[in-house]
Amino acid sequence: MPEWGQIIFRSLGALVILFAMTRILGKKQISQLTFFEYVLGITMGELAGFISTDMESHYFYGVLALLVWFTVPFGFEFLMLKSKKLRRWLEGSGRVLVKEGKVLEDNLKKERLTADELLEQMRTKNVFNVADVEFAVMETNGELSIMLKKDKQPLTASHLGIKTVNEVEPQTVIMDGKYLDEPLATIGLSRGWLNAELEKIGVTVENVFLGQVDAYQQLYVDLYDDKLKVPAPQGKALLLATLKKTQADLELFAVSTRDPEAKQMYDRNSRELAGVIAKLTPMLQG
Repeated sequence: MPEWGQIIFRSLGALVILFAMTRILGKKQISQLTFFEYVLGITMGELAGFISTDMESHYFYGVLALLVWFTVPFGFEFLMLKSKKLRRWLEGSGRVLVKEGKVLEDNLKKERLTADELLEQMRTKNVFNVADVEFAVMETNGELSIMLKKDKQPLTASHLGIKTVNEVEPQTVIMDGKYLDEPLATIGLSRGWLNAELEKIGVTVENVFLGQVDAYQQLYVDLYDDKLKVPAPQGKALLLATLKKTQADLELFAVSTRDPEAKQMYDRNSRELAGVIAKLTPMLQG
């Protein structure tokens, strides 16, 4: 076999082996790396390149070296699950850099960070004032985690006393102009329903690049032709309007009837429906 053929063979073999090892080691190898994972990734990459092009070395020896660099960290992964000391030794631990709005200069020096670098990392988290920070911790992967002081945190629904419900994941029912029957079945819908919704907005499935259905069975579509405008889904708005109309009708019936029992029933149902509308309004207007 000519040398170029051997290089192709060796490179493909190294690529397959390296890909398989990386898959087994897990997704941490492609995320933010710790010191140990950083060294491991560089070494395995160097070994793969070496056994691909060094024609004088024995191919098996290179694969054997890769297996060693794979087996040892793979074993350490299991050990680190059970040993906190080993995790701390190999991966380090987080260090507090800011506490109660004050920078801890000694810890900053231990991480070999300057004030400018600290402020730069804070700005990436949309924090511009050190005094607003309750805690800032340098994680083992080099990321800065920040907790703002309570009065500086963004308002949430719980702060306002608003009850919310868990959102259901939207299902993609059309992709590249083709139906996806499994997601449709997951939410209990059919192609007939989907075709009816497409007819309402005047498009065909072939013209849809992406179509999704949310928890309220509203269809959102993205067309191949970005110049075409599609009407926004009105399902939630129509439901809210229908509930309000029903509640108004109950009030009208209560006023117009002469039967005391019927009047009481309409009043009670109207109040109950008004309470339901008050709870649903944040969801149906979102």
